[in-house]
Amino acid sequence: MYSAVAAGFGIAIAAFGTGLSQGMAVKSSVEGVARNPEASGKITVTMMIGLAMIESLCIYALVICLILIYANPASKVIQAFVGMAAGH
Repeated sequence: MYSAVAAGFGIAIAAFGTGLSQGMAVKSSVEGVARNPEASGKITVTMMIGLAMIESLCIYALVICLILIYANPASKVIQAFVGMAAGH
C-alpha cells in the first residue's frame, strides 16, 4: 500500500523534473540557434544527446517505481504483520 503511494510520488517528481529540465534545454538550444544559425547542426546534436540523458533518468525512476509496486519483497512481510495486528 505505502509502496504504491511512494511510487506515485516518485514518478511524479521524476516526471516534473524531467519536463522542466527538457524545456530548459530546448529553450537554450533554440536561443543558441537564433544567435548562431550556422551552428544549428552541432547545437541540435548536442541537445538530442542531452535530452536522451535527461529522459533516461525518468525511465530509471519509472523502473524503480514499478519494482516498488510489483516486485517489492517486503510487501508480503508487511501484509503478514498487518494481518497479525488486525487479528486475522
